Amino acid sequence: MGGVFEPLKGGGAAVALDEIEISILRSLAVQLLELIGPGEPEPAEDADPLAVLFAAEGPTEPPSDPALARLFPDAYGGPGAAPDEDPEELRARSAEFRRFTENDLRTRKREDALAVVRSLDALTPAGDGAAVLELGGELPLRWLGALNDLRLTIAARLEITEDEQSSELYRLPDEDPRKPMVMAYLWLGGLQETLVETL
Repeated sequence: MGGVFEPLKGGGAAVALDEIEISILRSLAVQLLELIGPGEPEPAEDADPLAVLFAAEGPTEPPSDPALARLFPDAYGGPGAAPDEDPEELRARSAEFRRFTENDLRTRKREDALAVVRSLDALTPAGDGAAVLELGGELPLRWLGALNDLRLTIAARLEITEDEQSSELYRLPDEDPRKPMVMAYLWLGGLQETLVETL
């Protein structure tokens, strides 16, 4: 089971992780939490739900950080936009969509990353330093979301925009300063792929 997810009887997935892998995954998840930022304060129990909904408007501008822009892309425009679309109209529609959806998306991404951290914190490594992580219930989907977000973030930092570019990363020399991030990117991709196949 080393390094790949396998199905559990009755549903869910399991993977064996050593202490270094646990440490790397936890560190990356914590960094993702820091990048996403703190959540919105919880409304008072007696707050009017409709008022809370309309008061919780999110940002209208895309993030300036390339990693956040990859995690929270514009809903309209971009490379798939029709050439006859008005760029100003697309920006306005994206701003309106972002205003009502980004806070909820941030909350979901934060909860996914927190689920990874909590799952790893609950592990007890055996004498050989390895531990088996078992994911049941909603945890496999939370892990899938977090693994995807981690890969998107690293891809933005490495300026990977297409799959063809990622194949070039396999040939980086060991002394290249990007090599550790590339190795994490490829490893997370393997985890993500085997988790999808397991589910």
